[in-house]
Amino acid sequence: MNDAAYDASMTSPPASRSARMAKSNFGALLCRWRAVRHLSQLSLALDADISTRHLSCVETGRAQPSRNMVLRLAEALQVPLRERNALLLAAGYAPVYRQTRLDALEMEAARGAIDLLLSQQEPYPAIVIDRYWNTLRMNAGTKHFLALFPGCDWSSLANGLRLIFHPQGLRPFIENWESVAARLIQRVHREAAANPWDEKMKAFLDELLSYPAVPSRWRSLDLDGMPPPFLTINYKWNHSILRLFSTITTFGAPLDVELQELRIESFFPADQATRAALTTI
Repeated sequence: MNDAAYDASMTSPPASRSARMAKSNFGALLCRWRAVRHLSQLSLALDADISTRHLSCVETGRAQPSRNMVLRLAEALQVPLRERNALLLAAGYAPVYRQTRLDALEMEAARGAIDLLLSQQEPYPAIVIDRYWNTLRMNAGTKHFLALFPGCDWSSLANGLRLIFHPQGLRPFIENWESVAARLIQRVHREAAANPWDEKMKAFLDELLSYPAVPSRWRSLDLDGMPPPFLTINYKWNHSILRLFSTITTFGAPLDVELQELRIESFFPADQATRAALTTI
């Protein structure tokens, strides 16, 4: 909407109470997303190709954004698809992005790609996790690897981070647990900070911080720390050390909430001894 069109819209009849509430709610959400992304009104206006005057009026609820405008602003702010639906609802529009179960018929191609990645990773571990690190799928290499650690309750701790943090998970077997856990908790802090309205992520972070012997200094995001460029997880096994690192694969340009939030984590041996062990045991 250009400024002339905006001026014309301001002369239209007053909106209903529900419409005014929706506009106000959307404007508040938009302003908070802009703050999270550390963008000025000018920067966001330039990215979304609108005037700062119009953006200001949208944020204050004096102008009603079109459906296309909501999507443009969400794209400029790099808002996840789940939260884009929330922005659309707040502006009075129906959600655009579906959340389709992975076992649905229309997800057949996606399942095929996931199955291929999992199978190609054999005999090394690979898992499929959601935004909360819940394990949705795993390959045979993962089951074989977890079975190496007696006492690890991996079947009930079906979550990548709970396995690392819980005393009945992999934690007793990780030689460099504090280094690994510190790196991972900072990642969860960043994920929670990137979407401050995700109460489930906040609760998950609090859960991880509540486990025994988790340092109190981990309760805040470390903005000054310089993490190493590469970190392995070192597992104690059979009087030796198995060293692994991981890569994350995501779907490119997904238009479904479920697909955007899926991650495939593949684990690789970090040295020849680990490679030999995982291919022979």
